[in-house]
Amino acid sequence: MSGKMSSAEIRQAFLDYFKSKGHQIVPSSSLVPDDPTLLFTNAGMVQFKDTFLGTERRSYARATTSQKCMRVSGKHNDLENVGPSSRHHTFFEMLGNFSFGDYFKRDAIHYAWEFMTRVMGLDPQRIVATVYRDDDEAFGVWTGEIGLPESRVHRMGDKTNFWMMGDVGPCGPTSELHWDFGPEFCTCGRSDCSVALDNDCGRWLEVWNLVFMQFDQHADGTRERLPKPGVDTGMGLERITTIKQGVYTNYDTDLFTPIISHTRELLGQTAEQAQERYVPYRVIADHGRAMTFLIADGVLPSNEGRGYVLRLIMRRAMRYGKQLGFTGPFLGDVASSVITLMGGHYKELVDRRDFILRVIGLEEERFQRTLEHGLTLLETVTGRLKSQGQTVIPGNEVFRLYDTYGFPPDLTRVIAEENGLTIDRQGFVDRMGQQRERARAKGKFTVTEAGEHYRRLNLPRTRFLGYERTQGQGQALYLVVNGSPAETAEEGDQVEVVLDQTPFYAEAGGQVGDIGRLVGELGTVQVEDTQSPVPGLITHRGHVVTGEVRVGDTVEAAVDADRRLSIMRNHTATHLLHRALQDTLGGHAQQRGSLVAPDRLRFDFAHLQALNDEELRTIEAKVNALIMADYPVGWTVTSQDEARRLGAMMLFGEKYGDEVRMVTIGGDQPVSRELCGGTHLRHTGQIGQLRIVGEGSVSAGVRRIEALTGAGAEDYVETGLRALSQTAQTLQTTPRDLPRRVSDLQDELRTLQRELAEARRALSQGRLSDALARTSAIDGVTVLAERVDAPDADAMREMADWLRDKLGSGVIVLGTVMGDKPFFVATVTPDLVQRGLHAGNLVKQVASVVGGGGGGRPNMATAGGRDAAKLDEALGRVTEFVKAQRK
Repeated sequence: MSGKMSSAEIRQAFLDYFKSKGHQIVPSSSLVPDDPTLLFTNAGMVQFKDTFLGTERRSYARATTSQKCMRVSGKHNDLENVGPSSRHHTFFEMLGNFSFGDYFKRDAIHYAWEFMTRVMGLDPQRIVATVYRDDDEAFGVWTGEIGLPESRVHRMGDKTNFWMMGDVGPCGPTSELHWDFGPEFCTCGRSDCSVALDNDCGRWLEVWNLVFMQFDQHADGTRERLPKPGVDTGMGLERITTIKQGVYTNYDTDLFTPIISHTRELLGQTAEQAQERYVPYRVIADHGRAMTFLIADGVLPSNEGRGYVLRLIMRRAMRYGKQLGFTGPFLGDVASSVITLMGGHYKELVDRRDFILRVIGLEEERFQRTLEHGLTLLETVTGRLKSQGQTVIPGNEVFRLYDTYGFPPDLTRVIAEENGLTIDRQGFVDRMGQQRERARAKGKFTVTEAGEHYRRLNLPRTRFLGYERTQGQGQALYLVVNGSPAETAEEGDQVEVVLDQTPFYAEAGGQVGDIGRLVGELGTVQVEDTQSPVPGLITHRGHVVTGEVRVGDTVEAAVDADRRLSIMRNHTATHLLHRALQDTLGGHAQQRGSLVAPDRLRFDFAHLQALNDEELRTIEAKVNALIMADYPVGWTVTSQDEARRLGAMMLFGEKYGDEVRMVTIGGDQPVSRELCGGTHLRHTGQIGQLRIVGEGSVSAGVRRIEALTGAGAEDYVETGLRALSQTAQTLQTTPRDLPRRVSDLQDELRTLQRELAEARRALSQGRLSDALARTSAIDGVTVLAERVDAPDADAMREMADWLRDKLGSGVIVLGTVMGDKPFFVATVTPDLVQRGLHAGNLVKQVASVVGGGGGGRPNMATAGGRDAAKLDEALGRVTEFVKAQRK
């Protein structure tokens, strides 16, 4: 296809081409992966990982996607290069085609060549290929079938041509396609300039990586062949657009220029001015895309994990915006530009527009407050270092400014240089590395040993019977006894049992695993938990209570039915609660996590502030109305596309297959429709009632509701009514009149407290009047040091003020014991402050006698200590300390 194409046209042309080759077009998965080894989705194959491993079946053997990707943390850390580099990005789109045991190297290479040269119409003379050093098959296809000369097919090593998604997972040799911009773009200066030199020369651009999936890498470094070899290819949309649109940098394509132009217009700057300061504009455009997509996928700014990365990206963009001249919030305008540009393909941006802009606005307000504190801190640090004769700001201080206040190290360096200082850059880099490790650890991004063990066994999938019943027969296929595989488990043994089919539900989707019994001819297992270590496999964990269980035995599997019913009440209730939350708060209030247990439910959802009492009452009332309506609850297995067409709620971060289970509440006119694999009631009326018992914060932008249903809710209400009745009897009123009675008692209490305070004040002033006769004079300065009785620090200050007013001129130090600890208040009248006396310095000296410290203003200060036995000694030395100050 000759002529210039828009990025949207290139994306669609890619998908259409591979659809014509029998590939299923699969929507992009979330940036938040359903993979414990990854912080973000960083490649197109992430959503297909289990398919490549053979643990997930799909209805197609060929797929194509345009996948949202983030590379900001861990192995793929591009953040510091974003802006100065013309190629690096945080967020990008990866075009890919995939084969799951269907075609392999030959077809993958032919498809890539045909798309580049025929569909895109690119000059074949400017395309160079690489292959893995011993991959004769790929080399032969390029030279023997495509017709590239051997001089343009380079054999390369592990660094460039062996691909791994991470430390574990699918991997294999690769073949890359590179574009030649021409000798005039050479930056290495070598006469033998070539892709084979692998020296990042500006002449060459890696465009497309064809990964031939042959192996699965385990945590111990070993590799085994995949059940079926496959193909995973990735081509950056930004890079192919750069080539097709005839520009040199990604930022000159229509994926970025509208965002940059909009930012420039907000500032009223010309294109020439923007070009002079291209780095900040690039950072804002790139980070603007990243933040918009991350928030749309449910990531919110925080100080942990993914939220920490989002906050760093946003604050880096804010700082560069201030360098350009923005004095107020502007990222919302940038996000609006991103939504306009990319919302046509990524509908979630449009659907969540209001929520995205609200999150950004709150974060900008928060950063403005912390920025002021950060500048103050930096001024303090530079001032201290200069006074000490030091010239380098330590790396830990640079990191603290970056981590807490969002200061990029370059900004700290600029301010440091203005003060004649430099920064410890390496120390900062070291601390950043430690922080990234903590972020990854916080998210528990590891692969469990149990999962690795079961994945290698290739056991058949367990047939789940539990949607329809709580009892059924199954055959024991595999046993783990006291931590090791075995053929037989005896009485007292801890055991894991894998059956061919079972009614036991394995913990998933927030629903806890079932408990119950496995009863065989020779023995019984008490099941204490049910888990799914790998997709499709169910293990029953417990201990043998009688006899023995052997591999091959047929057992009667019986779930604790009463407990299951309670779990189903809570699970169906979470769907109703989800509906009520969105109806009350807005569509942004999407599920972020849940716990469905027999005795309670817990529901986490996206929302930016605490719910007030009226909102909680409204939500609870809506749920109970849905319960009382006794709506039917049903479920069907359908395609993901059909579920989406019907408006079923799909949770971001969840991984769905081609076939999905859709739970519908309300029949033909549903009040709720969600994709869910859990167990549910048949009618909402079986829930009984729901009572919200708690609401609080989980993390930034995520709230949590805790609730009870069924008998638990009934007990909660009954307990509350009994307490209400007992309290009313104690206060000699009725439950209906209790609020007014409590209000009257509170008024009475406040009156008594005020009268008591006035009486104490009168009493203390009478005693203080006596203290005025015990003053002493030091070089013409009146000094009063007195031990007093006072309930709190405020009362002490009030006493000191009264004495100061009575003396007119003088130094007053009062001491008392509060909670077994000494406490002092010192005050100095204004005339004596002008003569050099300082209350803060004085009280600090007094407190040192009792093993404490403190300080404050020249006219008023407080201090505390540890040794109350030395209180009188400390007061006795006040005149000594005053005399020392007079010198």
